Amino acid sequence: MRLLTFKRGGYLGLGCILGGEVLDLNRAFERHLGDSFKDVEGPFNLDMLSLLDLGSRGLEEARKALSGAEALKREGEAQGLYEEEVLLKLEEVEVKVPIPRPRKNIVCLGLNYVEHVEEARKRRGGSDLSLPEAPVFFTKAPTSVIGPYDDIIYPRATSQLDYEVELALVLGRRGKYISRREAYDYIAGYMVFNDVTARDLQRRHRQWFRGKSLDTFSPMGPYLVTSDEIADPMNLEMGLKVNGETRQRSNTGNMIFKPPEILEVLSAGMTLEPGDVIATGTPSGVGMARGPEGLLKPGDVVEAWIEGIGALRNRVVAER
Repeated sequence: MRLLTFKRGGYLGLGCILGGEVLDLNRAFERHLGDSFKDVEGPFNLDMLSLLDLGSRGLEEARKALSGAEALKREGEAQGLYEEEVLLKLEEVEVKVPIPRPRKNIVCLGLNYVEHVEEARKRRGGSDLSLPEAPVFFTKAPTSVIGPYDDIIYPRATSQLDYEVELALVLGRRGKYISRREAYDYIAGYMVFNDVTARDLQRRHRQWFRGKSLDTFSPMGPYLVTSDEIADPMNLEMGLKVNGETRQRSNTGNMIFKPPEILEVLSAGMTLEPGDVIATGTPSGVGMARGPEGLLKPGDVVEAWIEGIGALRNRVVAER
């Protein structure tokens, strides 16, 4: 499934993509479409986090509703779904960030692609920067999150704005001391993530949090694509363009630390919960590696994409 958060007028909804349409899941659940939540009386007001909090049941009920809508469309009996606004045209809604406000900081990995480490080494004049022996974790503030088509604000606080395309994992189960063997069972789905960065602040403060956490610095989406839709998350083409020019191109298989090891290390002594977002690092091609001309400027359009998941398209706008 391709789950999304959408806005239509003043209504913020939880939905699922069905062809070129959006199935409003809360309205579908209230109709018990496809026998979804047949033992629960409405009204329903679930958002992405509360759906994930239900664990495997939440996703299963969403699949039932989706199957029910598909069946009615096949049989030519879906008119009622349109009349009651259970089914909407995709162009009639505004696609928002799948998780509008994560409960926790977004966990990110640094230096998790060999070619990015080599790129950083060259930038430092051939320093002895080596491949990490363990995952390098840092976090970004939840207030940095924006949607797949929202503007990235170029803040007055920086003069060196950069981009990083990444695969984001979204947790669907609570876990601690997660084994590598079971790790994928804890992943509800995947998103495209752009780890926008103020390079000057990143260097000045030495710890990366401030340079990574300014408002609008975490575009993600466009959908939460559930794990069953991705046959091999470690074999997805990915890339990023600025004004149509390809800047980054790689494959998720080039990660140094794959999701099973990431979850095993991160959950050792620390509880992970449904809705937690983990961005898994970026490949080579970041702006700073190209010198000052490679950095972002107001007016630029940044497109970050991952095969099978979708694309973000964000315009850079100067802060007023």
